[in-house]
Amino acid sequence: MSRMHFMGLDAHCTSSELKVVTASGRLIHSWRGPTTIPALTAAIQAVRRPRRLAIEEGAISDWLWRNLSPGVDQLIVCEPRRNHLIAKEGEKDDPLDAEKLAQLPRGGYLKPVHHPASFERMVFKQYVGLYHDFVRQRVRQANRVMAYVRHYGVFIQEKAFAEKLGRDEVMAQLPNHRLVRLNMMLLWEGYQTAAEQVDRSRRRLVQVARREAQIRRFTQLPGISWIRAATVFVYLDTPWRFKSKSALWKYLGIGLERYRSGSGPGQLHVVRRANRLLKYVILGAAKSAVAAGNNPFADLYQRWIDQGISPRNARRNVARSLAATLWGMWKTGSGYRPEWVGVSMASNPSVVAG
Repeated sequence: MSRMHFMGLDAHCTSSELKVVTASGRLIHSWRGPTTIPALTAAIQAVRRPRRLAIEEGAISDWLWRNLSPGVDQLIVCEPRRNHLIAKEGEKDDPLDAEKLAQLPRGGYLKPVHHPASFERMVFKQYVGLYHDFVRQRVRQANRVMAYVRHYGVFIQEKAFAEKLGRDEVMAQLPNHRLVRLNMMLLWEGYQTAAEQVDRSRRRLVQVARREAQIRRFTQLPGISWIRAATVFVYLDTPWRFKSKSALWKYLGIGLERYRSGSGPGQLHVVRRANRLLKYVILGAAKSAVAAGNNPFADLYQRWIDQGISPRNARRNVARSLAATLWGMWKTGSGYRPEWVGVSMASNPSVVAG
């Protein structure tokens, strides 16, 4: 470790800054050049081994990670939010950012961001993310329509104009004014385009998801659709990332963290920093499983309600049970076993009530 060279790379679309420090923290090398793989590789190879490189998660981090990893002993793609408070201390520019990034690994302060080892898995993940972007865009367009007609005392939900036939009824409630009609036609066009993008990407996503055996097994669970199963599959990538169910729950945003100061009583809170998309997916799956009824998760929900746990916390417990079941199926490669659901959780609800 005393001979280790720590490198920090502050990469942008056109140019990058590379700083190299020793294990004692002494700056020994600086480099500035274009953000191209040949240039970056040459700059890294100019530093003697052993060498450890740190870059921050961003739009080009996966590209850099795949191409630069062979040239270093370890490449860490780290979480920018965890570095923020340290990095913003003192003056700020690209060379300083690169040097601070090189200093952080010396103390073990960087938290790695997981990247799929498979290029195909990475592309699949991007496609799933694009589908969810299309859904958000459709929701934004729908909100624009509902906000616009509200100016004229028309109060509707998206289902009222999701189909073209319903839009004539909406138009009939609006003032017969040329500009109002033109504005509505533009809004209809924006919404229709967004809705068609969602429909096309969903069909293709389901086709790709059906090819994955693990996703097919996930859909056996109540509340888990093809979209939810594919989202969990690509965003978690592997069950071996997590040492325990508790670590998985925290990543999903449904786990608990203990807070305590001084000699005061400790408190349990749901983690605030998590993967938001996965949080909405697993909580939505729990809600669907409970609403469907006649399954072990709905039975667990009712049992927790009978024990005095609030509906919100009971649903979160169901989400934990769903996540634990998915995780166990993934690790063992087995199918859905209803009799195994909630065996440990139901016996001790106080552990997961929160």
